[in-house]
Amino acid sequence: MAKNYFDLTGNVVIVTGASSGLGVQMAKALANQGATIVCMARRQNKIDEVAAEIHETYGVEAVGIRCDITDTENVNEAVDQVLAKYGRIDILINNAGTGAVAPAEDITDDQFMNEVNIDLFGSFKMCRAVAKKAMIPANYGRIINIASMYGLVGNKVAPASPYHAAKGGVVNMTRALAAEWGKYGITVNSICPGYFYSPLTQETLDSDFFQANAKTMIPMERYGHEGELDTTAIFLASPSTTYVTGDIIPVDGGYTSM
Repeated sequence: MAKNYFDLTGNVVIVTGASSGLGVQMAKALANQGATIVCMARRQNKIDEVAAEIHETYGVEAVGIRCDITDTENVNEAVDQVLAKYGRIDILINNAGTGAVAPAEDITDDQFMNEVNIDLFGSFKMCRAVAKKAMIPANYGRIINIASMYGLVGNKVAPASPYHAAKGGVVNMTRALAAEWGKYGITVNSICPGYFYSPLTQETLDSDFFQANAKTMIPMERYGHEGELDTTAIFLASPSTTYVTGDIIPVDGGYTSM
């Protein structure tokens, strides 16, 4: 009998930062494979719109649950809401994040701590709550942490030392959690995207400076397009991907290969 290795029917997925950009794209990609989608972000109206669009387009159940990942109590309450509604959480995509761009010598304490609190500590809070409440009891789970190619290397184009530090933390946190939770059947992996086009980045990436940078710094000589992150997320979310954990996968057109 033929097997669909990437069928996610019956799987319940939480995607944080699912109000715009890559979070929405990955939520749609997993919905296309049959998953039930829980969109989480701080703006309830935005995640309700995304959930409604996903339901209408893909015919799967999708809901929006407000969650501020920096608020431990809110994180626990949001996870409890998902479990009360569906009784399970199979996949967590930690995508919520921010980015402070400024020369390191001008970065304030608040900017640095805000970056770490959201990108690193917030991701940990989601991992901890979902693993403890759902995945460890089930002896199964797929956690995908969205880091960045800038969690692997430095850069001279957009100085953002707090972002580099936080995303580098996400990379090694991924390895640490994979080592701890592998015995529970939980895989923990990280995707490190490069620059991707979005409504917020379109003008910047199409500028003469960034186009020249792409030709010099990226082997594929261009930035990522919508959908080019989807297959990596689907692969890592699949129930059939049973022996891949603690891995860090750049999706960056080859930027980190040089």
